Amino acid sequence: MSERKITLSEKEIPERWYNIVADMPNKPRPPLHPGTKEPISPDMLAPLFPQALIEQEVTTEKWVGIPEEVRDFYSLWRPTPMFRAREFEKALGTNCRIYYKYEGVSPAGSHKPNTAIPQAYYNKQEGTKRITTETGAGQWGSALSFACHHFGLECEVYMVKISFNQKPYRKLLMNTWGAKVFASPSTETEAGRGILAKDPDSPGSLGIAISEAVERAAQRDDTKYALGSVLNHVLMHQTIIGLEAEKQMEIAGDLPDIVIAPFGGGSNFAGLTFPFLRHNLTEGKNIRCIAAEPASCPKLTRGVFRYDFGDTVGMTPLIPMFTLGHNFVPSPIHAGGLRYHGAGAIVSQLLHDKLIEAQSVPQLECFEAGVKFTGSEGILPAPEATHGIAIAAREARAADLAGTPKTILFNLCGHGYLDMAAYQSYFDGKIIDHELSAEEVQALIDQIDTPPVG
Repeated sequence: MSERKITLSEKEIPERWYNIVADMPNKPRPPLHPGTKEPISPDMLAPLFPQALIEQEVTTEKWVGIPEEVRDFYSLWRPTPMFRAREFEKALGTNCRIYYKYEGVSPAGSHKPNTAIPQAYYNKQEGTKRITTETGAGQWGSALSFACHHFGLECEVYMVKISFNQKPYRKLLMNTWGAKVFASPSTETEAGRGILAKDPDSPGSLGIAISEAVERAAQRDDTKYALGSVLNHVLMHQTIIGLEAEKQMEIAGDLPDIVIAPFGGGSNFAGLTFPFLRHNLTEGKNIRCIAAEPASCPKLTRGVFRYDFGDTVGMTPLIPMFTLGHNFVPSPIHAGGLRYHGAGAIVSQLLHDKLIEAQSVPQLECFEAGVKFTGSEGILPAPEATHGIAIAAREARAADLAGTPKTILFNLCGHGYLDMAAYQSYFDGKIIDHELSAEEVQALIDQIDTPPVG
């Protein structure tokens, strides 16, 4: 097929999400209570999440139906387009075929509304009045603000302070949709005040912002908490990306050898790769699924598989994850959405079982790849998205050197038009690489005092 753009009709929006747990040879270990360290029961999650999402979190059903109202809302921008990156292929001088699924066409500019909308929908159905959350680069906060505005819910967002300062237009976008946004750590919560007392200049972290949002949700009966990544139901909602991509690859008459997506907590990666990984698990295919993470926050490539808290203060359940430790405060890189200390339980189990791969990539290599992509394909990628592009370029070069051209698919998870300050820093020579030393990684691991994964 010679066409560059591969589209689906509105009628082809998937009717069900895919739950990879049903096909995993080893299921994720259960979360543990932060106090007793015993497995938690679903009802213990009720103070934070509506019942429908709790049921999705623990289900082992392979397919979960998407409510018609959610599918209708999705149709504002879904199905999203897929492109054959012919100009990028020329720029790389590769014999590989490279495709990308473009999630930047959503109202919030990223893949995050795929889960924000169902989360807001289920909360509205069960009488929630307000939702609290955290956000790194602001993409998740923007998506939830958009969804809450649609369903008439209040939204309160704790945005990692370094990103709050680096990305003011993300904050303004959230404000436009009616959300209240606080730089985290803030003085609004006990958790934030405690962090600031120890470090008044703290740049913040997603772990700290989660602590603040969870604390606020626990204070009112009409308030719930929403998470933009990590948890099982969040990853499942995002599989709409890969389910569409499967159909689009069929239209293209192709099948990827390699599927790549950026990695922060897991939703971006899971969204594109899990439907393809299903073919490995159920049909014996050998599609390589690669998570692209920052070299400055390398939990998958250099962390340990342990039970750990999802937040800094230790308010959340303990999750079996690859982690650098919940006290880790990452370098203030511009890819704020990838600055998280741990990984979701499902992704961690898959990596532990060697069913997926992970590669880390330094910041300069990401921006170089992003600028090359913009010059050839005409879309400015978000800093997070450049990680997937950089790994796609790496894999293409490796395949060419080996004389075995591959079909490569990556997730262009969002545009960077609200991240121009990051590109300005790059062009001004202010972007530097940061990589943890072996001693720093070991010191972080030595601080982890949570239980090992059995």
